[in-house]
Amino acid sequence: MQQSVRSSWRLSLTFMALGMLFWRGICAQVRYSLSEEQKDGAVIGNLAKDLGLDPRTLKERGFQIVSTSGDSLFTLNQNDGILSVNGKIGLDREVVCERNSSCIIDLKIALENPLEIHYVSIEIVDVNDHAPTFPEKEKQVEISESALPGARYQLQAARDPDDGTNSVQQYELSHNDNFLIEVEDRGEDLKMPFLILQKPLDRETSRRHKVHLTALDGGRPPKSGTMEIIVDVLDVNDNMPVFTQEVYSVTLKENVPVGTTVIQVNATDMDDGPNGEVFYSFGKDIDSRVIQLFDLNSSTGEMIVIGLIDFEEMNNFEIDIQASDKGPVPLTSDKSITLKIIDVNDNVPEIEVTFSSAVREDSKIGTTVALISVSDLDSGVNGKVLCYITEDIPFRLTASSLDNIYALVTASSLDRETVPHYDIALVAKDAGQPPLSSVKTITVQVSDVNDNSPVFSLSSYAFYVMENSTPGKSLFSVSASDRDVDENAVVNYNIWRDSGDENKYASFINIHSENGEIYAVKSFDFETVRTFQFHVLATDSGSPSLSSNVTVNVFILDQNDNVPVILYPVSANGSAEGVEEIPRNVSEGHLVTKVRAYDADIGYNGWLLFSLQEVSDHSLFSLDRYTGQIRTLRSFTETDEAQHKLLILVRDNGHVSFSATATVIVKVVEPKEAFAASDVKHAVKDEEENDVTFYLIITLGSVSVLFVISFIVLIVMCSKSTDYSSKYLHRLIPHVEL
Repeated sequence: MQQSVRSSWRLSLTFMALGMLFWRGICAQVRYSLSEEQKDGAVIGNLAKDLGLDPRTLKERGFQIVSTSGDSLFTLNQNDGILSVNGKIGLDREVVCERNSSCIIDLKIALENPLEIHYVSIEIVDVNDHAPTFPEKEKQVEISESALPGARYQLQAARDPDDGTNSVQQYELSHNDNFLIEVEDRGEDLKMPFLILQKPLDRETSRRHKVHLTALDGGRPPKSGTMEIIVDVLDVNDNMPVFTQEVYSVTLKENVPVGTTVIQVNATDMDDGPNGEVFYSFGKDIDSRVIQLFDLNSSTGEMIVIGLIDFEEMNNFEIDIQASDKGPVPLTSDKSITLKIIDVNDNVPEIEVTFSSAVREDSKIGTTVALISVSDLDSGVNGKVLCYITEDIPFRLTASSLDNIYALVTASSLDRETVPHYDIALVAKDAGQPPLSSVKTITVQVSDVNDNSPVFSLSSYAFYVMENSTPGKSLFSVSASDRDVDENAVVNYNIWRDSGDENKYASFINIHSENGEIYAVKSFDFETVRTFQFHVLATDSGSPSLSSNVTVNVFILDQNDNVPVILYPVSANGSAEGVEEIPRNVSEGHLVTKVRAYDADIGYNGWLLFSLQEVSDHSLFSLDRYTGQIRTLRSFTETDEAQHKLLILVRDNGHVSFSATATVIVKVVEPKEAFAASDVKHAVKDEEENDVTFYLIITLGSVSVLFVISFIVLIVMCSKSTDYSSKYLHRLIPHVEL
């Protein structure tokens, strides 16, 4: 049903179109040709005249445009039939005939009374009033620098609203070395331009190219439009990094702090993006010591110190550095950095004793004692060393012909006994700034020469020996020392014996040859000899040997070995007995008699005390214990007996006391008898007293002389040896015991 309706409608339209064609054929038809862009009111033609109409009837008949697609473009004058351009609207072919290349406008003109229909065709002829235009003022094209010549890149075509030859006819490209333009005719006034690469691009030479494409129409004169073509060259990793310097050479002081910048290398890569991003690294064959001492920043190329730089370990480095890009297949450049380490005075001089020996004390001046070498690990002036001695000693340093070698020689005479060895401080000082120095002490031993005789501890000796000493017993000793050492200081002792009287008692003693101990060969008797002297000879074992002698004074000390001897009363068989007669009329305190006694010992051993052991009447007599005098205590009476017996005990003061007794018989007589007897006795007593006095004087004199000698010797010994004096002081002061 729908299909039959559609068929009927199509048939009706067909008949209508045929009818219109028919009427056109039988009605008048006028055709005008008009250029576009006419001015306002421009006359197209006299339509009435061209249609053969009477101008006078136009107004009455209603001559007008009744139907057209462009009726607003034209104006028809009803009075004279002039067809003109309506300038208020304008006549622009590109607007009126936007999609019609022939651009013909059909007007329908009507006349009434009677009705007449006339058709007018107005062809608007194109005028070249438009220039070609591109869709974009600027066109960006990306081309890889690896593109080969001949590569084509389509561009957008320019448009020109004009028609025919006034439209775009050709393209022109601004002058350049890399591109040309090709145009492909695609019909319907469409000419498609293509950019052709005629020479390879190098992004590193020029990363962007700008050319101008000009489109020209066929007008007279032609009009043109221009578009700027910007060609961005896409990078290909075809350039390796290049260091900015041909040679990298740097100096660095040793001992610089960790973190110190050594150098910063820089490399550039002309590529773009990752292909031009450079990172740094050490070479593959880099020394392991370099890695321990330096670090390289991969991004900045800065090399810093991370370890201790020591000139003495290594003073020159050749460090290989690599600069690589980050392309898919990285490209790498190598560069060597020459790093020279500058010495700093950081090493103290070292002193080494290559030869050293002891020196004899009698060595000549200039004798070599030691060889000394000095060294410094630093270089230049920092390693130049001076060695010297600061002390005032009998040695000096002399420089040898070899560098940094010195000889230590004697500068003056030596004496081992004064200084047996020398601790010599050797100072080594370099010439750096500031200078560094070191000190080494060496000990030089002074070897002994037998140049000293033995010396006794005292200039003379005084010894005190008890009498009755046991033969073979050590009595005392002497000591001599020798300032030399070893065999030169080994001392042997001998007693110097000669035949003189003054040395006759030397046979009583002997001496130990090694230790100087003196012992008695015989026993001494104080009562026979009280003092004597001899000489001791001390000889060392050097070659030749040296000797000295000393005088030894021996004082025999008394021992209580003698019993008191009673002189009065007369002693007989170890006892003494005497008879004294006194008048009966004697008064109190009368001296009856005096008991006389002496002891061969001296001092306390010879100091005698008297005491009454027995007496018939204690009230009659007294005995003085010190003098031995017997006196009466009272007067005699008639009742007192005529005879009295007194037993007297005489005792010495020795540690082991000895004693003797005497008996005195006192007879009391009448005064006349007593007087005669007393004269005789007095004479005898005087004689006896003289003898006793003589003995007492001798004894006291001997004791006094001995005391003076002992006192003098004691003073001398005290001045030389306080210890020795204290040893024998107790012998000089006998112990008092009553």
